[in-house]
Amino acid sequence: MGTYVFHSNNLKDRLADYAPRMNLDTSAMAALYQQMLDAKVIEELPRRGLIRTFISYVDMEPLLSDPLQKHFYVLLRKELPIARVFPSKKDLPGLLRDRWLRAWEQLYNIIINKIPLHWVRIAWLRAGGMKIGKGSSVWRNTEIIGIENIVIGDDSVVAWHCQLDGRVGLFIGDHVTLASYVLVIAGGHDPMSPDFSSYGYPLYIDNYAWIASRAIITNGAHIGEGAVVGAQCIVTKDLPPYAVVKGMDATIVGERPRGLNYKVGGRSLFNFLH
Repeated sequence: MGTYVFHSNNLKDRLADYAPRMNLDTSAMAALYQQMLDAKVIEELPRRGLIRTFISYVDMEPLLSDPLQKHFYVLLRKELPIARVFPSKKDLPGLLRDRWLRAWEQLYNIIINKIPLHWVRIAWLRAGGMKIGKGSSVWRNTEIIGIENIVIGDDSVVAWHCQLDGRVGLFIGDHVTLASYVLVIAGGHDPMSPDFSSYGYPLYIDNYAWIASRAIITNGAHIGEGAVVGAQCIVTKDLPPYAVVKGMDATIVGERPRGLNYKVGGRSLFNFLH
């Protein structure tokens, strides 16, 4: 089973930009790209008129014997919004660090996230590598996955019983509200894949966005600034700034006013209990 992380759309059309960095001409660059497709280091999936390009989520640098393939993979990996990908079996220190982080986040999910002391939970998350801005809060019983790849800005709140999946990057802006039981999911498996390969997408929720209860954000959706996602919406596409959507298919039904200027204040009441 392959595991891949989204890199960009239509990468194949931009190979000429990489050719000088690889010291190759365009035909050699195209041949290299095809070799990496054949080796399953790179994967392509068509979606809504685009070709979504993924690279292996397992670090292929120590596994690739061809120096050109290794160089190109490293170039692509460095362009991901996360600091690192999953270590290969040849990277023992990386594997040990990853196991430690997974144990740290599981202890949070099983025990720490139920403690009614906000500062204890936030300190635990920060110690695991999660970046949480000033005045932001993660309320009790919210599950964290990929703790080291989650960034939350200032004055944002994640309410009770949510799930934040940051395995391939989750970036939440300032003054964002995630109501209870919201699921933010990095990706999933391709039902058409013979080996049940999984594909992950970095997720972005911009400043002043408001995600109502039981909504699901997945498939690389980018929630624009000030957008409102109604209760029980399933969002699998980018939402423009200030759009208001509702329904299972996240239909745009209105637009929020510009110039938003408020504080969420998720820690102002019942600080001890939430």
